[in-house]
Amino acid sequence: MRVILWALILSLATVELFSPSTPIAAQSTKDDKVVKDGAVISLQYTLSGEDGKTIESNKGQEPLKYTQGAKQIIPGLEKGVAGMKVGEEKRVKVKPEDGYGPVDNKAFQEFPKEKVPQEMQKVGAQLMLKGPQGQALPVRVKELKEKTVLIDMNHPMAGKTLVFDVKILDIQAAAAPQPPKPAQPAAPPQPAKPGQAK
Repeated sequence: MRVILWALILSLATVELFSPSTPIAAQSTKDDKVVKDGAVISLQYTLSGEDGKTIESNKGQEPLKYTQGAKQIIPGLEKGVAGMKVGEEKRVKVKPEDGYGPVDNKAFQEFPKEKVPQEMQKVGAQLMLKGPQGQALPVRVKELKEKTVLIDMNHPMAGKTLVFDVKILDIQAAAAPQPPKPAQPAAPPQPAKPGQAK
């Protein structure tokens, strides 16, 4: 009788231990739906300046998808959304040092006027320069001088405090790293047949 009773107690304990309503199971699913390093985040945002004017927004468009902690977005925004949950909305204020950096005075360069297209020789005009690796770099005309054009090569958002209104649309757990495939052993060398040169 004691053995049967003990077996019954053990089976009840097992059911309780693996029941989905236990705090252990609930905790693991709860953590999967929080913005944390390695998670793939789908984000809706509206970016404004400190003056409240909208700079850009992806509302009604494809969400911004990125991997949290992989430095795919500016650091201030990444820090600001950490710990958020699906459906949560938040305003994140990003200072220049956590965004596109301060304005760098070394990033102003003068070009001879003949190197700049005539129609682009006006303050505020945007040009595309080729970077060292052939990438396109957007730059702006800062000032026109007698024989040269002063070009500002800072990021257009450098030196600005940015305000993001964000909403977390989806959080996907990071894909588990695949174990490396075992190396295939090399085929043993074939012995030379009689009459063949080695």
